[in-house]
Amino acid sequence: MATSFPRQSARTKGFTLGAPRSFRISPDGETVLFLRSQGGTDPVTCLWALDVGTGQERLIADPAELGAAGAADDPVEAARRERVREQAGGIVSFATDRDCNLAAFTLGGVVYGADLRAAGRVRRLGTAVPGADPRPDPTGRFVAYVSDRALRVHDVATGADRVLADPAGADDVSFGLAEFVAAEEMGRTRGFWWAPDGSALLVARVDETPVQRWHIGDPANPADQPRVVRYPAAGTPNALVSLHLTAADGTLTAVTWDTAAHAYLVTVSWERGADGQPLLVVLSRDQRHMRILAVDPASGGTSLVRADTDPSWVDIVPGVPATTDDGRIVWTADADGAKRLVLGTAAEHAAGSAALITPPELNVREVLAVDQDRVLFSATADDPASVSVWSAGAGGLRLLSPPDGVHGGTVAGGTMVLTSRTMDTADATVTVLRLSAEGPLTELARIASLAEVPNLPPPRPRLTWSAGPSRVRTAIVLPSWHEPGAGVLPVLCDPYGGPHGKRVVTAASGYLAPQWFAEQGFAVVIADGRGTPGRGPAWDRAVAGNLADPVLSDQVEALESAAQQCADLDLNRVAIRGWSFGGYLAALAVLRRPDVFHAAIAGAPPTDWQLYDTCYTERYLGHPDSSPENYARSSLLADAPKLTRPLLLVHGLADDNVVVAHTLRLSAALLAAGRPHSMLPLSGVTHMSGAQEDVAENLLLAQLDFLRAALGISAP
Repeated sequence: MATSFPRQSARTKGFTLGAPRSFRISPDGETVLFLRSQGGTDPVTCLWALDVGTGQERLIADPAELGAAGAADDPVEAARRERVREQAGGIVSFATDRDCNLAAFTLGGVVYGADLRAAGRVRRLGTAVPGADPRPDPTGRFVAYVSDRALRVHDVATGADRVLADPAGADDVSFGLAEFVAAEEMGRTRGFWWAPDGSALLVARVDETPVQRWHIGDPANPADQPRVVRYPAAGTPNALVSLHLTAADGTLTAVTWDTAAHAYLVTVSWERGADGQPLLVVLSRDQRHMRILAVDPASGGTSLVRADTDPSWVDIVPGVPATTDDGRIVWTADADGAKRLVLGTAAEHAAGSAALITPPELNVREVLAVDQDRVLFSATADDPASVSVWSAGAGGLRLLSPPDGVHGGTVAGGTMVLTSRTMDTADATVTVLRLSAEGPLTELARIASLAEVPNLPPPRPRLTWSAGPSRVRTAIVLPSWHEPGAGVLPVLCDPYGGPHGKRVVTAASGYLAPQWFAEQGFAVVIADGRGTPGRGPAWDRAVAGNLADPVLSDQVEALESAAQQCADLDLNRVAIRGWSFGGYLAALAVLRRPDVFHAAIAGAPPTDWQLYDTCYTERYLGHPDSSPENYARSSLLADAPKLTRPLLLVHGLADDNVVVAHTLRLSAALLAAGRPHSMLPLSGVTHMSGAQEDVAENLLLAQLDFLRAALGISAP
């Protein structure tokens, strides 16, 4: 008997196991390093290398062969994996020197080095245990890493290992790590950066003393001590983050800027093309003022390179600032209603004369890489469901991927790795290409995916636009066995619907779970309303001060338009489900629009935004002391007496991102109002509900049972 889709999806971690990822190209363009497990159900990720000239792959490091005898798991590494939603095991990240001669990674808290010149010889380094985030210096002589909250450096040749920056017993201070909001909301998961010549480092010092303590217990094991976490909820103090230049002898020089005005350290870039000066990006707590600062490596003083302001917030864009070989700084700016790429010298940025090098028709999503003077970036055009890859350089602007689909990649030494997800297959295609200044791209090789093929009819979503004022991009997923006009189908809305989350994509892999629900007899409607990415700054900022009304209005608009475009949708039987922001939106829907939505499943919903973190929440709602009305209109707690529809609340009890207090407070408010509801607590589960195989499988089945009972339908 074929494995059921819920079981298969759980075993394959959503069909991500066996898929290649995390590509690093050597500067000469001849070698591509990447991660991949050895099968579609193998959770142990290995390090591989592709020889571009021959197209041959070789296994560099297999955790099964290396083992981890005597190693200790590192809670720092566990926290990092949670922040990036890493579900696999084995080697899940690695770093190299500039020439890709040495790769470093951890297994069970032990640091390993792979000599890529010696056929990938791998050895355990004599570092402190546990160690986290090992990074070779650009020359390959040293590996810096974090152990016991201290930044250490290891001499690869001699084995000497020493502390460079030590918190000296201060329990709430660390060197070389990213604080919670940086990792969760800013995309910065690291806390130290090497100088281009390996002579020094920039290291972040994080003092969490001001941050409130929260306790996350395990009710299933009452004898266990609760886990203490530092969680900066909206309106409460953040960690104090400073930056220091660290010399080889351990001398620390403070990097100075106005931390009162710009408290957030967004990112650091220290590249050889920036006149030897590191670049910092700092941000005010209200996120309306962002600065690029250049650091004097001798004194630690900073000077202003560029200032950006916005009345709502300035976006954090991945991959910038970057620097070309001739010293020009790559940045993005909002202009003419679009997120555009900006390129110029430090003086040009300071004078406001840096060049806009992308047209208003493109919205830049991410700067992927810089290769000499070529900037590789991803962007959306007229259809936010597609993300394409472009280059900008001496040859002008160039589209490097098909316009349809969801594409990404990287480039170095004239070699590009292009990852492509399309509607043709649920798997991603990874192509290695040779770039030239002019002329066509040349395919050199393909990196095979070992991911399983879903045991499911191929998704064939119908992508539409709503007819209302928002023109919401919408996908309608119908059962493969359904004949148009043969009868109406109950509807399941399946959105994320909030900032940073895009669900309507021109990629079949985005519709696997929706297609499974469709096969059970539902018409699934997915809509990306205001606030979702890819449609420009005005669209993003439509949720400023109000995370409830615009997003819910757009779901209603999309649903009603979908029913007009597809007569087989039964608007008398409409359910909605979601996780995280999607869970918030699902609960919001049945509380405020029970005339439209007749049942809801709310997974890990942030029901009270004052319980969510500073960086995310204050970006959209402001500080709760100055904008309490924004929090009141966006909270679900006051709506509890309005519940008249079936509602299932699901939450992991070990969640340290959207803590279970969100769901417990809503449940208490519902009970106090005499409103029946259902609740499914997930013992030992974090915000990643798919991390545990049995939970991932049975959670899908439990949701299906609830939906059938709530809407009064039987299996097809």
